Amino acid sequence: MTENSNVPEYTVSQISYKLKAVVEGEFSYVRIRGEVSGFKLAPSGHAYFSLKDSNSVLAAVCWRGIFNSLTIKPEEGMELICIGTITIYPGQSKYQLVVEKIEHAGLGALMATLERRKAQFAKEGLFALEHKKPIPFLPKIIGIITSPTGAVIKDILHRIEDRFPSRILLWPVLVQGEKAAGQVTEAIYGFNQLKENRPDLIIIARGGGSVEDLWAFNEENVVRAAFASEIPIISAIGHETDFTLLDFVADLRAPTPTGAAEKSVPVLTNVAITLRNIQNRIDYALSKYFEYYHNKLLMLKKSLPNYHTILSHFIQRLDDFSIRFLNANKRYFETRLITVNNFKARLKHPKDVINLAETRLTQVSNRFKQASRTYFIGQRQRLTLATSLLESYSYKKTLTRGFAIIVGKDNNALTSATQARTGDKLTAEFHDGKLSVTVN
Repeated sequence: MTENSNVPEYTVSQISYKLKAVVEGEFSYVRIRGEVSGFKLAPSGHAYFSLKDSNSVLAAVCWRGIFNSLTIKPEEGMELICIGTITIYPGQSKYQLVVEKIEHAGLGALMATLERRKAQFAKEGLFALEHKKPIPFLPKIIGIITSPTGAVIKDILHRIEDRFPSRILLWPVLVQGEKAAGQVTEAIYGFNQLKENRPDLIIIARGGGSVEDLWAFNEENVVRAAFASEIPIISAIGHETDFTLLDFVADLRAPTPTGAAEKSVPVLTNVAITLRNIQNRIDYALSKYFEYYHNKLLMLKKSLPNYHTILSHFIQRLDDFSIRFLNANKRYFETRLITVNNFKARLKHPKDVINLAETRLTQVSNRFKQASRTYFIGQRQRLTLATSLLESYSYKKTLTRGFAIIVGKDNNALTSATQARTGDKLTAEFHDGKLSVTVN
């Protein structure tokens, strides 16, 4: 036996899990400060990175469920305090930190993160002036995103009521803590998606506080939601000396929540005074305008000649044409009257015309009667002569002298004996009747 024969023997897996139990039991809850390096978000949603200082590197993993709920997300180069459990991954004989919570490692680290995000957003153009939307002069509805309790909402409502009473829609949110950024983001999108009672202006406000207290308004989701908003946004976060990334992306920054109320609506009395001044200026301008053109019209009137002078020539010409027209018209009708009288003298009295017509009609009638009588006598003589001649040529005269006409069955007269056949039935026509005969 060797001198070490009493030392327990382990398999690789046994010693790995034994070490895992020891390490996890000893370091079940630790706070480790370091700089984030090699950050990578896997498709599964789990985050893998390392924490390093000047001498060492510690692997870290944050499971998807925890990572999605983190208020502070690890970014490359950030100095953070990660809270969790040290565990061993037996598959690679590797120890790592399983992160459950993340905190900023002091004000310096926060400011470094803030400057890094600010530079990134500026590079993307989120702060560019050409993207700033104009603030409406008199918004009908003002949407306010802030805590429903506290002095901020009271100051804003009171200030708006004093200056120019308007309709207010409050979207209550947390303004500090892990859930604050998500709620503010949801409020911005929510106001933009309203179909009815959609605000014309959004005010995002909270009171003063430390950098950590105001950190929700430096988160990426809040900044990008404000940039995408179709409704103009006034930011009023903290005191006048406090700045957040929301202030840079908003369409207008107010130094305080009260200042935001003052920038959102004008003073009613000032508006009334301004309108009255504008009305007075319009009235004065109109009076001067009409006075100027009235004087100009008077000057033009004086420069025009007297209308009697202009019209006298045309009146005289009109009188001349009238006289000439009357004279010409008189001569015309006198000439026409002479012509009518001449025609009248040439016309005969209707009785004389009728008597003459009757005489001519009687003469024509007598001549017509004489001609008709002579015509009908001649026609009668011609008819008598033609009748006598027709009778002399008639075959029936011949029949009276003892002749007969033989007619065949086709009613045609036979002119030769050869046209008849034995047994034919023929008709013999005499002057006084017909006989049926049969050929033998």
